[in-house]
Amino acid sequence: MPRLSPPPSRIYLLRHAKSAWALPGQRDFDRPLDDTGFAEAEYIADTASDRGYRPDLVISSTATRCRQTAEAMRRVFGPELELQYVDALYNGTLDAYIEIMDAQTAYRSVMLVGHNPTMEETFEALVGREVARHRLPEGYPTAGLAVLDDAGSDPHWALRDMLAPR
Repeated sequence: MPRLSPPPSRIYLLRHAKSAWALPGQRDFDRPLDDTGFAEAEYIADTASDRGYRPDLVISSTATRCRQTAEAMRRVFGPELELQYVDALYNGTLDAYIEIMDAQTAYRSVMLVGHNPTMEETFEALVGREVARHRLPEGYPTAGLAVLDDAGSDPHWALRDMLAPR
């Protein structure tokens, strides 16, 4: 069970919003959000703001669709929202996602904007298989945002909220 050394005490796991299909010759890395994805990203950013969820730091994959999803957060929370882009989140492993979060000792709350299947694996590793399967029986949705709080001595993180576009 991954235990992150404090802080952060709150983690936001955001899967990028719905992306367009690759055009002929286009790399997967360069796929942008489609119209639905742009709407999903704005919806999830607005909903997070309305519920008082504001990360101290957003760390996003460098892939186009993740960058566009992260930028929706910045539009809602303002230009002072610290945003970092990390190559290791694209095609990253569960261990890479955990290491990136664990390295953020200067922040109380961190948001990762990344990809499936690693986002779903990270969610399951942090909250436990039973909670993950119960809350996400169909898998981690595009623009899905899990809000996790440090549960102290419990080996799992506490799932505070799970937001997803309708």
